[in-house]
Amino acid sequence: MADPMRIRAQLKDGGITEVRVLMAHIMETGQRKDSAGNVIPAHHIQTVTATWNGKTVLSAQFGPAVSQNPVMNFSFKGGAKGDKVVVSWTDTKGDKRSDEAVIA
Repeated sequence: MADPMRIRAQLKDGGITEVRVLMAHIMETGQRKDSAGNVIPAHHIQTVTATWNGKTVLSAQFGPAVSQNPVMNFSFKGGAKGDKVVVSWTDTKGDKRSDEAVIA
């Protein structure tokens, strides 16, 4: 399983919650070759979902063009200090990761 995501969620003026996520993942494109000339199989995040209080606030699809250890920023209206934001991803090998942060 991949390393934990680093998630920071902050409540800003106007009731907007800003979230910043660092996902630890190799994000292999499937187009590179190893030293023996063999193609390295694709292994990258495909779907990302973020929820707040059980409500989906972000749904995204990634492809092979996303860099290693991707950083993602998003915001949503709502949230209160102490609420939890949960971010989950699934990759091309079926591996999954889910982590949460408390809104500050």
